[in-house]
Amino acid sequence: MSSRTHIVAIVGAIISLLIVFRLLRLQQLRSKYALLWSIIAVLLVPLASFPSILEWTSDRLGIEVPSNALLFAACGLLFAISVHFSWELSRLEMRTRILAEEIALLRAQSASDSNSSTNNQP
Repeated sequence: MSSRTHIVAIVGAIISLLIVFRLLRLQQLRSKYALLWSIIAVLLVPLASFPSILEWTSDRLGIEVPSNALLFAACGLLFAISVHFSWELSRLEMRTRILAEEIALLRAQSASDSNSSTNNQP
């Protein structure tokens, strides 16, 4: 990789980190997700700065092309994040359904209470 590519990768990782911090400061990103993305951005800076790390890791794992190791790791990370978001979405859908049912019960109870108080007036 050329030095220009290294600089672009480093700048990209730093910009990603700044975006995460800005979203966190504006309270548009929860801290648990901000921590995840911050760790990823921080890990990308030395990887972009010293590509020999990726080459060394690829050699240890038996992967001939270092970029394949990076793509494999990225796919694994994206898969894990997708599974986590699916789990989170399922949990939130269940909570939303329960809350909707509770609101319906409260409205029905409120309507029956107002009907019975109207009928009891002299």
